[in-house]
Amino acid sequence: MYLVKRTILTFLKILLIIGFGYFFWLMLKITLEYIPLNTNVSFLMIKQTEVTERPEYLYFFYTHIYTSIFILLTGFLAILRKDFGLKSFHRNAGKIYIFLILLFAAPSGIYMGIFANGGFLSKISFVILGCLWWFSTYKAFSLAQQKKFKEHKQWMWRSFALTISAITLRMWKIIIVYLFHPNPMDVYQIIAWLGWIPNLLLIEYLISKKHL
Repeated sequence: MYLVKRTILTFLKILLIIGFGYFFWLMLKITLEYIPLNTNVSFLMIKQTEVTERPEYLYFFYTHIYTSIFILLTGFLAILRKDFGLKSFHRNAGKIYIFLILLFAAPSGIYMGIFANGGFLSKISFVILGCLWWFSTYKAFSLAQQKKFKEHKQWMWRSFALTISAITLRMWKIIIVYLFHPNPMDVYQIIAWLGWIPNLLLIEYLISKKHL
């Protein structure tokens, strides 16, 4: 029975790594659309009001986009809790992850949330997401400093659950549009919340069951 359970866990880990690799590649393709700098591509095409009327918007946008791809990678490597034969690899990956979120990605995400598509409900959701992302990451950092590593690991999982909202938001968008064909503004309002709340609920469930 133990061998079967261990085999299943190993298989699930392999699936997790393959799945993350695929979605990371998709997110990398999206990021590369903004290299070189171009304000008439992809997401920015529907944000021309902010681009033309708020010069600072592009600084926050590019900061968020360019740091987030590294956050996805280092966050995933950190939660694997492996050094891969390199001294302090896990610790250094975690430091990069935390540093980029606290100083760059979360603050820029909060700013962008204020101008999110979909009206007031979407704006509120993205601002809350940014604040929770910053707080959960800071909490993980603080607990590591206090050497409370069990709690640190749990808060890192909470933080990473919010990090991958960049992926789950897009997954929900594809599903909802394919099944229901709603108005574009309605889609934004729905995925603004679906992108991160189920992630957080799943992590809280796993923590409560002592799986994390």
